[in-house]
Amino acid sequence: MSAADGPGGPIPEPGPLSEPDPNPNPTPNSTPEPMPVADPIPETNPSRRKERFDAAGRRVLLVCVAGGFTTLLDQSVLNTSVPALRESLHAHPAHLQWIVAGYSLAFGLALIPGGRLGDVKGRKWFFVTGLALFTLVSLVSATATDPTVLIAARLLQGAGAGLVNSQMIGTLQDVFDGQLRARALGMYAVTGSLAFALGPPIGGLVLAAAGPELGWRITFLLNVPFGLATLALAVRHLPKPRPATRQTDLDLLGLLLVGALTLVLMLPFVQPPGWAGWSAFAAGALALLGALVHWQRRYARSGGHPLIHPALTRSAPYALGTATAMAQFGSSLAASLVLTMFLQDGLGLSPMGAALVSLPSALAMGTSSALAWRVVQRLGRRTVTLGMVGSTLAMLLSGLVAHWAPVAVLPWLLALLQLLSGASVGLMGSTNQAYVLRHAPAEAAGVSGAILQMAQRIAAAVAVSALSGVYLRETAGGGGHRSAYLAASLVCAAVAGLAVLASVFAGRATARERSPAEPVAVSRGRTAVR
Repeated sequence: MSAADGPGGPIPEPGPLSEPDPNPNPTPNSTPEPMPVADPIPETNPSRRKERFDAAGRRVLLVCVAGGFTTLLDQSVLNTSVPALRESLHAHPAHLQWIVAGYSLAFGLALIPGGRLGDVKGRKWFFVTGLALFTLVSLVSATATDPTVLIAARLLQGAGAGLVNSQMIGTLQDVFDGQLRARALGMYAVTGSLAFALGPPIGGLVLAAAGPELGWRITFLLNVPFGLATLALAVRHLPKPRPATRQTDLDLLGLLLVGALTLVLMLPFVQPPGWAGWSAFAAGALALLGALVHWQRRYARSGGHPLIHPALTRSAPYALGTATAMAQFGSSLAASLVLTMFLQDGLGLSPMGAALVSLPSALAMGTSSALAWRVVQRLGRRTVTLGMVGSTLAMLLSGLVAHWAPVAVLPWLLALLQLLSGASVGLMGSTNQAYVLRHAPAEAAGVSGAILQMAQRIAAAVAVSALSGVYLRETAGGGGHRSAYLAASLVCAAVAGLAVLASVFAGRATARERSPAEPVAVSRGRTAVR
């Protein structure tokens, strides 16, 4: 990342992720939303005076936090509104899958080009453009009377949100350095936690107060006041764009290949084919994957900057850690959506009742992520594996309980298992993210976070399409809601189990790459590999 003019003048190149942060308070991160954060185990230097944000820096941080909250609240609120939306628009299962998964898909695909455009042209007006698009299309979503209109609006919303978030990440890296950069990225992570925790209760309250027909529309309208307020702050306080110093290098063919590969992975679940169709999709996915690998290598040899930097794929801990994050994020988001559908459709709970069953997960995430450093002190990289084992068990037990437990106690049992699920994800989420970014090669540090986010968003789009499809097809086939939820939970648990295996292999790869001269430093509330 090149230097940029911050609010107080030229800002030096941000330091590495292990830059010390002597803040003794652990920063919770309870959201499944993927965000690059400062390494949670940085080296501590007690003699260094704690730095403070100046007035201009606080204003920039406020803009980024507000933008993150506005765009990340949208997805968690929508999950509560899906059953009401389906009835109102008479949406088919394929429509619902595109409405939910399309946002994540477009969000992920916008991250890399958005970040590179911001590097070259300056971030301010891309931030403003993305947020304006997100806010405007929220009005279209709220007034949609046809599922296809809502699908198109969700795709545009996701693209706008991805453009906004890529500029926020880059702005925090440009404007802040050292301790302040680590703290700013941590606050950005906390914003996602807050948005995720507040989304289901807000959605439930709106639906309970306004009714299903009007309620789901109001959940989209919630984006508008937040978006307008953030736009006003961004125009006034974000740093002015700096002059371009080099030509834009977006690797457009790489982006097209990644987009095509993702669509080929999604379409079989959105529109299930026969056996011949599955074979054709599998062959197409393999062909696109081979073409992407070949093009990335060729583009790098020609002196370009490929979408996926070759050095990143050569780092086994980075690749395996990213695979862990993808499987965890996809399975967790899909499990949350399917649970909401089961609670409302299968058990007949109100939106607020369903939100209350899910709320322990968000609360447990915040608590366990704040205390994760204690576990990391003892277990190190194995903390990620422990968290994924807990998450896998929670998904498996939820399906079994939903299938066999009496209906009268089922919401209480599921809420208890949500507590286990949230605690497990909070334990491993930010820890795994920190280890992934720590092992990114130095020459690719600037894009490693964006690629991690994009991979998680693609995983979410595929997992949500697949798992909601499993649930809806099982219920449509006469299997009943309990059997459908069991089937979906078993698939979620299997995907989470893949994350357990990837985490184990990532730990072994980390141990092989670390030399005896590279000890792990631990301080209160923080963790890092030096």
